[in-house]
Amino acid sequence: MKILIIEDEHELAQDMVKYLTNEQYLCECASDFQGAMEKVYGYDYDCILLDLMLPGGDGLTILEELKRLNKQDGVIIISAKNAIEDKVKGLKLGADDYLAKPFHQAELAARVESLIRRKQFDSNNQIVQNELIIDILAKSVTVHGSPINLTKKEFDLLLFFIGNKNRVLSKGALAEHLSGDFADMFDSHDFVYAHVKNLKRKLKEKGYGDYIKTVYGTGYKWER
Repeated sequence: MKILIIEDEHELAQDMVKYLTNEQYLCECASDFQGAMEKVYGYDYDCILLDLMLPGGDGLTILEELKRLNKQDGVIIISAKNAIEDKVKGLKLGADDYLAKPFHQAELAARVESLIRRKQFDSNNQIVQNELIIDILAKSVTVHGSPINLTKKEFDLLLFFIGNKNRVLSKGALAEHLSGDFADMFDSHDFVYAHVKNLKRKLKEKGYGDYIKTVYGTGYKWER
């Protein structure tokens, strides 16, 4: 799961990165308005943590642009502005949640988890996909009751496929989901092929149906 942290307080941003990385999220950061807009235009995120007061611009403008672009990224506003009118304005503009500073990292992580679960998996902690069961909280996967040992990237890949069923996902999109904006630095996205191949093999060994289809010249698709 990929998170963008838009926060100009360096120490706070690093604390969030450290905590959320330990929770198995892939984190990227932007510390000013311009940098945040470049990230928003260039990439998709499962969740964006958005500070409102940024060098160079207002976080609400970023939120408005996200909605204008019809992007589906979840947004949690994190702000020292704690007045009711600020919260109402942010939520009315389309934010999914609002967390006032200071906050506990554990509460932030819980809200991120809740938002992603709500937006992508209809608020369920357990996803049942035919003979496959994914426990999001335990980060475990079973087929016909038999556990599968997946790496973190294979688990993230599986959730990404399930969250985008019947959509063709390009190798670039999969690379970006697994590696963030570092994917731009790679000469090729062949590592995506290796992760998909391993995931398919592990599912097949447990007797799960061949639902991951190769779309030649484009990418992959989960067909149920």
